[in-house]
Amino acid sequence: MPDESQSSSQNLNSSSSGGQTDKNDQNQTNSYQQDRFSTGQSSQSEESLKQDSPSDRFTSNRPDQPLNNYKSQFISKPTMSGAPDNDPDAPQFKKGFIPLGGKKPFTQSLDSQKPETTGVQEEKKTTPFIPSGSTPFGSSSFKPASFPNSSNDQSLPEENKVEQSTTPGEDKKELDFKKGVETSADWQPTESSGFEESPVLKTETASFSPAIEPGPTMTTGSLPDVETVDNQPKDDQSLLQQAQAITGGSGSVKSSAGFKKILILLLVLLILFGLGWTVFKFVLPRFQKPKEVTLTYWGLWEPETVMKGVITDWEKAHPNVKINYLQQSPKEYRERLQSALARNEGPDIFRYHLTWLPMLKNELEALPPEVMSSAEYESTFYTVVKENLRSGTSYVGVPLGIDTLALFYNQEIFQAAGKTPPTSWDELRQAAINLTTRDETGRIQTAGVALGTTSNIDHWPDILGLMMLQNGVNLANPTGSYAEDALTYYTIFNTTDRVWDETLPNSTLAFATGKVAMYFGYSWDILEIKKINPSLDFKVVAMPQLPDTQVTWASFWVEGVAKKSSNSKQAWEFLKYLSSKEVLQKLYQAQSQTRLFGEVYPRTDMANLLADNPLLTPFANQVLQAKTWYLCSRTFDNGLNDKMIKYFEDAINTVNSGKSSTEALNTTAQGVSQLLSQYGLGSYVVR
Repeated sequence: MPDESQSSSQNLNSSSSGGQTDKNDQNQTNSYQQDRFSTGQSSQSEESLKQDSPSDRFTSNRPDQPLNNYKSQFISKPTMSGAPDNDPDAPQFKKGFIPLGGKKPFTQSLDSQKPETTGVQEEKKTTPFIPSGSTPFGSSSFKPASFPNSSNDQSLPEENKVEQSTTPGEDKKELDFKKGVETSADWQPTESSGFEESPVLKTETASFSPAIEPGPTMTTGSLPDVETVDNQPKDDQSLLQQAQAITGGSGSVKSSAGFKKILILLLVLLILFGLGWTVFKFVLPRFQKPKEVTLTYWGLWEPETVMKGVITDWEKAHPNVKINYLQQSPKEYRERLQSALARNEGPDIFRYHLTWLPMLKNELEALPPEVMSSAEYESTFYTVVKENLRSGTSYVGVPLGIDTLALFYNQEIFQAAGKTPPTSWDELRQAAINLTTRDETGRIQTAGVALGTTSNIDHWPDILGLMMLQNGVNLANPTGSYAEDALTYYTIFNTTDRVWDETLPNSTLAFATGKVAMYFGYSWDILEIKKINPSLDFKVVAMPQLPDTQVTWASFWVEGVAKKSSNSKQAWEFLKYLSSKEVLQKLYQAQSQTRLFGEVYPRTDMANLLADNPLLTPFANQVLQAKTWYLCSRTFDNGLNDKMIKYFEDAINTVNSGKSSTEALNTTAQGVSQLLSQYGLGSYVVR
């Protein structure tokens, strides 16, 4: 810092120089004032952003005619950013700038020395005007000028001090700077200036040197752009108003501080909410007693004694879930079920036939993927299950058993005739003719096979449906030569071969009493036959096939969950439990205690578990090739199946009455189409 005496001497010399010095210094002052702001702009770029022989089909040859082979012909089947602090182009403040803005957030003391004074003794204090965070300006290096007669003046570095000389009698004070540049400025503090009160300062002349060494520098950010008009600097009041307009009046520090407080408060609230939700969702339930749930389960074929064991095991593992099992009568069951569901008084779980899906689609809840995924379902159950229990992208039923149509034959009759069970329809027809016996009047004493009529044959719809599927018929449109051949073949046992007629008793009873050599039925028909005649010697084999075909017929019941159930997830979890391998084995054992055997397992991984039971093996071995349609007998649905059966019954009776199969099927096809449309099935094709 220069010596005070030297400073005084230089000031005196500068004051007396005049002339050329004053002119040069004035030019420097104008240059300084024009350079008070350097405007700059920065922009941020945006980037744009850039995906079938006829001889092989079913035929109606007379017995005295050679038996032709028939072959199935399948029909095709229809899925503001500022510049960096070190940017050399960033605008910088000139020395001596008096900052604008609000209150100063802090004060920095600078070393000061008291200069010599001439005339009246005065106390000089200089206070550095340090811009607060609310100032609109960024990076700045400045030194405030010192104002005389201000009680708030504090010491400044020597090079920035203003020295006052007074002469008796003078009304105005003359400010003397180190180097002589005369300038006049009227400065009046305003309310928005942010300075503390200080007296009005008027200076006649002021001298300063633009070569003054810079003082302490404060860097707070980048300097915003300030406009100038006609390249002329604005006065302090205009600069103040513009700065307030940029910052919104109150300054960026206050706005930034307020925003930070709000952000912190929101963060705290968010954390508290997360903690509260975690406690409510995961912690509190552990200390609360689980809500007890009762699931009502409507069954059909199994008595409560069969289901009790597996239900008890479930309830032990799930003490808050109770199962109320109710066995229902199959008569008018479908109507009662839908009526109860419509009144919101139905069961949570119920049994239904797999062909009922079009009738129950609005009452069935889809299997949740979190209980059993589609991949797990498809790898667990047979194809016929997956094809007929899929609704949209989900499955709506779980089978606890499965069944297929098979051929029963009387072992005693076959051994007496030296016959072996047929494997094709041609062999079956020849065997039926050979095994039929009549009395002296021509009345059938022992029928060869129960085929050809509808009134006294159990499962005739299933048999006819299978014949058509094997012959490549689209059951949704049963017309054409393939459908006609299949219908004619079915009726030929009555109309031509006369191995069966309507004078005979019901087919099941006739087989149980030894009045028919061959009979078609399901596994549960064995139980009825054994009940009628426990000593009957019979065996079961797979269904006959056409050449180069492997198609069988399935009909079974499944369990579903009501869409209106308030406990559907628990219901599905219970059904998954029932369909598990271990529970199905327990259920089979329980069923075997009340009857000859249980149901055929519906899971692919349990197919070999019944290999030691010769009565059940044929049914189980046929499941892989099984298909089905809305021609399943004894579903008692009074709906889709029973109405569809009626149309095909009329076709059989029409042919048996002597009319052509073509005429019969044209009428049938019309009724089938209307019925499918009624249930929203359109031109359904068996998959």
